[in-house]
Amino acid sequence: MKIPSELKYTKDHEWVKIDGDIATVGITDFAQSELGDIVYVEVETLDETLGVEDVFGTVEAVKTVSDLFSPLSGEIVEFNEALQDEPEKVNTDPYGEGWMVKIRFTEPSEIENLLSSDDYKALINA
Repeated sequence: MKIPSELKYTKDHEWVKIDGDIATVGITDFAQSELGDIVYVEVETLDETLGVEDVFGTVEAVKTVSDLFSPLSGEIVEFNEALQDEPEKVNTDPYGEGWMVKIRFTEPSEIENLLSSDDYKALINA
């Protein structure tokens, strides 16, 4: 199971890549393996400003639907539209082509509340 060390993580099994004031967000390899085959990703919050932990969308797998939570406060500035036609990219490349949204975050201090890769490994192995 891949857990890239350069990323940050949430207890809700999302990964966050920080680049300037933009955070790219997706679900972890662990999350996609637990969900199974992903058939649909829905994000209806494009151009909306959300608080940390607000729901920004849902991911639907064959057996369940899960909410996606914003790891940082800010505006949803981009949705990975490739997932509309190929939601399975979340399964095959969760840290690359399977990214979900980009957030222009407004509270840099919230980054400190995210988990390191070691902290995330401890969470899923607990």
